[in-house]
Amino acid sequence: MPSRFDSLPQRRAIIDRRALADALAALEGTEPIALRGTATALLKAALDAGRAEIGRRLIEHPSRGLEIAAAQAFLVDQIVRLLHDFTTQRLYPAHNPTAAERLTIIAVGGYGRGEMAPYSDVDIGFLTPWKQTAWAERVIETMLYALWDLGLKVGHSSRSLDEMVRQAKADVTIRTALLEARYVWGDQTLYDEAAHRFKTEVQADTVRTFITEKLDERNARHKRMGDTRYAVEPNVKEAKGGLRDLHTLFWIGKYAYNVSEPGELVEAGLLSRAEYRQFNRAENFLWAVRCHLHSIARRAEDRLTFDMQTEIARRMRFADRPGKSKVERFMQYYFIQAKRVGDLTGVFLAHLDEKFAARGKRFGLPMLGRRSPRKLHGFTVDRGRLAIPADDFFQADPVRLIELFALADLHGMEVHPLTMRVAARDAKLVDDFRAAPRANALFLDVLTSPRDPETVLRWMNEAGVFGRFIPDFGRVVAQMQFDMYHHYTVDEHTIRAIGLLSRIENKTLDEDHPLASAVFAQIVSRRALYVAVLLHDIAKGRGGDHSVLGAEVAHRLCPRFGLTEAETETVAWLVRHHLLMSATAFKRDLSDFKTILDYAETVQSAERLRLLLLLTVVDIRAVGPGVWNSWKRQLLTALYESAEEVLRLGHKQKGREERIAAKQAALREALGWDETRFATLLKRMPDPYWVAEPDEVLVQNARLIERAGTAQLSIDTRPDIARGATLVTVYAADHPGLFYRIAGAISLAGGNIIDARIHTTRDGMALDNFVVQDPVGAPFDDETQLKRLRNGIEDALAARGRLVDKLLAKPLSRPRASAFPIAPNVLIENKASNRFTVIEVNARDRPALLHQLAHALFDSKVTIHSAHVATYGERAVDTFYLTDLTGDKIASTTKLRGIERRLLTAAQGETLRTAA
Repeated sequence: MPSRFDSLPQRRAIIDRRALADALAALEGTEPIALRGTATALLKAALDAGRAEIGRRLIEHPSRGLEIAAAQAFLVDQIVRLLHDFTTQRLYPAHNPTAAERLTIIAVGGYGRGEMAPYSDVDIGFLTPWKQTAWAERVIETMLYALWDLGLKVGHSSRSLDEMVRQAKADVTIRTALLEARYVWGDQTLYDEAAHRFKTEVQADTVRTFITEKLDERNARHKRMGDTRYAVEPNVKEAKGGLRDLHTLFWIGKYAYNVSEPGELVEAGLLSRAEYRQFNRAENFLWAVRCHLHSIARRAEDRLTFDMQTEIARRMRFADRPGKSKVERFMQYYFIQAKRVGDLTGVFLAHLDEKFAARGKRFGLPMLGRRSPRKLHGFTVDRGRLAIPADDFFQADPVRLIELFALADLHGMEVHPLTMRVAARDAKLVDDFRAAPRANALFLDVLTSPRDPETVLRWMNEAGVFGRFIPDFGRVVAQMQFDMYHHYTVDEHTIRAIGLLSRIENKTLDEDHPLASAVFAQIVSRRALYVAVLLHDIAKGRGGDHSVLGAEVAHRLCPRFGLTEAETETVAWLVRHHLLMSATAFKRDLSDFKTILDYAETVQSAERLRLLLLLTVVDIRAVGPGVWNSWKRQLLTALYESAEEVLRLGHKQKGREERIAAKQAALREALGWDETRFATLLKRMPDPYWVAEPDEVLVQNARLIERAGTAQLSIDTRPDIARGATLVTVYAADHPGLFYRIAGAISLAGGNIIDARIHTTRDGMALDNFVVQDPVGAPFDDETQLKRLRNGIEDALAARGRLVDKLLAKPLSRPRASAFPIAPNVLIENKASNRFTVIEVNARDRPALLHQLAHALFDSKVTIHSAHVATYGERAVDTFYLTDLTGDKIASTTKLRGIERRLLTAAQGETLRTAA
């Protein structure tokens, strides 16, 4: 029995094989099918009891991942052995077995390593010496049926020795599975022969090919999983920094050096003792997390989703700390382990490189094709990578820890993994040199590099030098943000944002960010901008407003970096206000001139406006894939251009009446209507309409009104791919509750309203413009979708069927959002607009939220003039511009309190009070 099982405590409490063997032997009967059924029932009871005991141990000792994984494999071993003996002795005994009637059972894959989570697949192989005999076929079939009856998910193969060798040579997946093959039961001599043939006929002289194939497989898997170990909902098994990466190291070590367990990697010289301890600690923790995942889900589940994170953090006894919840501390520890897996991989590959890589080539790393630079200040070059001449090189001058990365950036070179290992070991030496002007100048060179600062800063972070040199940054390393909006840890998000800024500067993102690319050429404070991107989230997790606290950090750090007093002030201002532009663009009405004036008054200068635009763009884009879209670009562009005009012209800009006249003239020209026809339209539309709507919407609205004629309802849907949304216009006879009914119908059709502007003509018709996206943030552009949308609105306004019943039947689109406690909040502002009362509602996002809030406002007897919806993962922020029924701001405190109460009730989702 493998040594891992030898160390397993109280094995008979998991399963008592002798007692079960006696019970099976005592079963009466001779009919195979009935006897198999009775035996399976006995084994099922034993399996359930064993799982319950392992589950109890997991709760009692929640961090013993490897022990629990071994216990699962031990339990399955005993079940398979008992089943084999019962099948070959009672059901189908071979009374005079020939040499061909031999069978051995091997465990492969994770089961072969002796590691299984509660609901892992049972991967077994049946080996026969030659072609399968009828006896072997019956035994294998009976055992498989019994294992399936036990509820196990079985991966199986049946091969002769020759087939095993042939298939292993042809398929690296089969070769890897057989590499981990472990004898379970059956003919020991046959197993020994199989192991010998695998080693001599498959493994021999194929080490380099195997290593290359496994690394290619690993790289493809990383790409499939998002190519980062800092995604906030990681796959514990398959993601970068997960268990599969550790397995890959072990497979390569076993194939190349014939190690039988991870501890032997030290003797092979692939890891130091300290590194093996890190390997073991990471593997133990990851296995614990995976076993908890399976246990909670009661099925095979390897994705560490938000709802799972909360429960596992509680099970593993993490506690809240000031500024950090238990789940954030648990996930920070997870990411630290994932980072260690990455460090070990680099060191491991470096050793393999030296021994197995072909001359001039390296495993998994591209050759840069550059000549070796001459001036390296004592550093050396090892096969195209930056290296150090001696083990104490950093100890002699700790500033070299920063210089290493500055040179890597300057010359476009990779850092040798063994040099990274020494840098990680000596990173603490930089503590005493943080204030050194030369060290800070070198760091600033890396941060503001015109080449590839993202890659080099990530290396610096991987080595632990980044967090040591800037302890404030060290506090956010591996720190997750427990919400559905942020996809990465704070440090990864920051480094990605710096990389995006560099790409915008280098004109490689012109198509995605045309305004940002054009603006970058005009900025003066380039250094300040890069430092602001570095520091914008540096104070997260401290229990206060991270923008305010981050500005304080900026005042402290910028002089150390060598920034001037003016640059320091700029950085601090940008960090303090880094959320201002997105909050204004996404949560306020940009057609309300007071919004633009207030924003411009805070920004105060054209340079700050440009800097804040760039910071806002990279901050949003670095949140994660799918967060940035063309609608957000449109809103930010509109805010930037409006504010730029105010800052440039001040109050000399066109007055309200002049702007309305200019829009009307442009509309008439676009429509080509005669004066009488156009005058009729002008008489019907109130002044606020002309201010609120952009020119292209005015054109579409005018044509819809003309087509509608005297009809009481007309609906127009226009997908706008450039803006990433669909404009839905409803022209109907105005009546109370129109807005909330339309909002409910759009929700039912699967649409998310992200913006809405509500108008009433002077002759009592409603003209409502909705900007709608599908659930993944794209425009509704399929004709079937659009037809369903139009029909839904018609049904809702005609009261065909109860809207409330349909909405209640609609399932939650994101049930995982329930993992986040979000207390609804209502903010009322009467100074944000000269004409409207502005109310902002924060709540957990869910289908029909806008519908419910709009219904609450209908109950409050107020008029909605516009609605603006922003979502941040599980959190929705809906902003309404309101007046009372006479068109005035709502001034009554009693009235405002009543509105607040109704909105809070609707935001909490306590009731869905909707008219039919």
